[in-house]
Amino acid sequence: MFTYRINNEAYMKLLDMNDALPLFNLIKRSKNLHQWLPWVEGTKEVTDTQQFIRIAMKQYADNNGFQASIWYRGQIAGLIGFHQINWNNRATSIGYWLGEEFEGLGLMTQAGNAMIQYAFRDLHLNRIEIRAAVQNYKSQAIPQRLGFTKEGCIRQFEWLHDHYSDAFVYSLLAEEWATR
Repeated sequence: MFTYRINNEAYMKLLDMNDALPLFNLIKRSKNLHQWLPWVEGTKEVTDTQQFIRIAMKQYADNNGFQASIWYRGQIAGLIGFHQINWNNRATSIGYWLGEEFEGLGLMTQAGNAMIQYAFRDLHLNRIEIRAAVQNYKSQAIPQRLGFTKEGCIRQFEWLHDHYSDAFVYSLLAEEWATR
């Protein structure tokens, strides 16, 4: 998966070093990210974003998932990717975020659908998970719209700055996707 057209105005592509500066600037403009993503605090310079992209490129080279930038009307809007792929169990999880100015356009739902199709059709995976903080209603809306099943709650799943946060776990199986 190198480039995937989401709609007439948006597409996804594998992250590369050319994305570093626009991605860094988007992170800095998007104050909403800090609340839910602990890594935002450590993104202080463009070199931090470059290091993340290097890791993402190695992830792809190792056949262990990938990170894709989401572009809308010529601007980087956010990221979506497979955290890693468990090839033994044919399972992965999806992580995502959008810059504030790109919320409410349906971009993440469409990008999520593309990731699901790729995982089941091309990679022949069996299970996809999405985890979202219990208080992060916008993030929870994505798996709900995509037909995932809410499996339960992982207590104190993640340390967010000064407290532990619980997360809901959603999953979608290949057989469920094939019959929808």
